[in-house]
Amino acid sequence: MPRETPTRRVPVAFASRETAAGGWLRSIRFSGFSLLMLVILVLFVVVLAPSLRTLVQQQQQIATLQQDVRDQRDDVDDLQGDVARWSDPAYIEAQARDRLLYVYPGEYSYLVMGADADAATPSQAPISDTLQTPQVDWVAAMMSSVIDAGLSDEPATELVAPDIGGAPLPSSTTGGTP
Repeated sequence: MPRETPTRRVPVAFASRETAAGGWLRSIRFSGFSLLMLVILVLFVVVLAPSLRTLVQQQQQIATLQQDVRDQRDDVDDLQGDVARWSDPAYIEAQARDRLLYVYPGEYSYLVMGADADAATPSQAPISDTLQTPQVDWVAAMMSSVIDAGLSDEPATELVAPDIGGAPLPSSTTGGTP
């Protein structure tokens, strides 16, 4: 039998094209402890991430609800002020006179239609002590007003008074005693 010659293994070195970063990465060695700590750290993050997200969402909800509570408290304070005003008989009387044009028996209420009643215009006739006859057909004006108010979809403040040449009615006016 022929005798076998043992094969010899010779380490071969390749041409090194290693960068500085590649050398640094190859120099890192993991021990069992450091690998175990890395796994524990990853599990810790995976387990706590949903809980932290839930915590942040709940904090946002709490902040939103606290703002809602503050807004509602402000509304309650405003409404309590309204209740206190409506408990005052003088305020109720002023609102009835202003909004509903109510007057006491014996008082006269005047409703001024047209432009601003407080502003005097130069084209306005001077005030006189004598009675003047208006140049308006009041029957036709009243019928026109009733028909327009009954058949119109517009709000009352947008309706046109027939005797003042197409100006809208004022939103609210109050009367007094002569």
